[in-house]
Amino acid sequence: MLQTRTAKLRIFPDDEQSVLLRETMSAYTSACNYVSDLIGTGKVKADRYRLHDATYRQCRLRFSLPSQMAQSVIRTVFASMKAIESNMRLHPEKFRKKKERKIVPQFRSTQLDLVRGRDYSLLWNKEHTRKVFSLNTLRGRIKVPFRSDATDWAFADGTKMGTAKLVFRKGKFYLHIPVTVEVPDPPDPCDITDVVGIDRGIRFLTVSYDGKNTSFVSGAEVKQKRAHYRKLRQSLQKKQTSSARRRLRAIGHRENRWMNDVNHCLSKTLVSQYPQGTLFVLEDLTGIRFASERVRVKDRYVQVSWPYYDLERKLVYKAQMNGSAVIRVDPRYTSQTCPVCGYRDKNNRDRKDHVFRCRECGYTTNDDRAAAMNLQRMGMEYVLRAQVS
Repeated sequence: MLQTRTAKLRIFPDDEQSVLLRETMSAYTSACNYVSDLIGTGKVKADRYRLHDATYRQCRLRFSLPSQMAQSVIRTVFASMKAIESNMRLHPEKFRKKKERKIVPQFRSTQLDLVRGRDYSLLWNKEHTRKVFSLNTLRGRIKVPFRSDATDWAFADGTKMGTAKLVFRKGKFYLHIPVTVEVPDPPDPCDITDVVGIDRGIRFLTVSYDGKNTSFVSGAEVKQKRAHYRKLRQSLQKKQTSSARRRLRAIGHRENRWMNDVNHCLSKTLVSQYPQGTLFVLEDLTGIRFASERVRVKDRYVQVSWPYYDLERKLVYKAQMNGSAVIRVDPRYTSQTCPVCGYRDKNNRDRKDHVFRCRECGYTTNDDRAAAMNLQRMGMEYVLRAQVS
């Protein structure tokens, strides 16, 4: 089974090479905005082939881009347009006020896409007896050393690198490279060794139940820190100054990196606790942002912005690497159904005190634990159905 992951490698160009890379990134970004503006003014239709015929030569002449980079500019803009159109179809309410004008992508931060074999390649540097990246620029190729650290897996036999993105952040250059690797096939239902139900939430980031043991991961610290960032953003937004806007961007990036690390550590811990062949059962939370459940205004930001999907995505690919699997099940009534007798009643759950108490058999436990137990039961039923069929 193949899996694509992103390797983030820091590269170390010298001063002259840094100038070349910044110059190339700036030209590439300007070319992207040039093509995007042509679409916005209606001079060119957002059709890939017409876009190529109308802009390829101009990208080369006006911005001095090599042939492959000019092609990449067109592909980048076209892909961004498709993403916007898809988002408009899924969430038309967000774009209702903007329908009177053409919505086109704007490329504010400098970027550069590098195609493997054409714009970048991996070479063996005999002088330094190590591998280096050969990168294409507006003025020819340069050879740049890099540091892989925890991404040695990207250079193993059988891996395949895709189109890289050159990123410049806080005076440092990084290459983000999608790498396709071979991972174990999903376990057959007959080979599943453990079934683990995982309930995700805010009070507890995860509550996992494997049929015997229950593990709680508190979300208090995360909730408190996110509230701190929100309060800081509100304070800066009121100032409406250029320095405040710069500070807002810095805070946003910092919060995203921190939350990304939290979900990485949490998903890694969950997967490492169980052997190969484990089935993890999650609630299918698709559309939770638009749920009809009434939420108090002061709690709305926390409810709709909690990174459930990011944790799920990281858990899925880490489970695949470990030879395990993740399934999503219907989330309805998982916190209202008794995991012992199966009696379902919305009054079984006390939301205020976070207690589940069955009105039929009297079974009492934490409400999130009850949900995890029901998810584990649903996973067991899934395995049994698959084995019978």
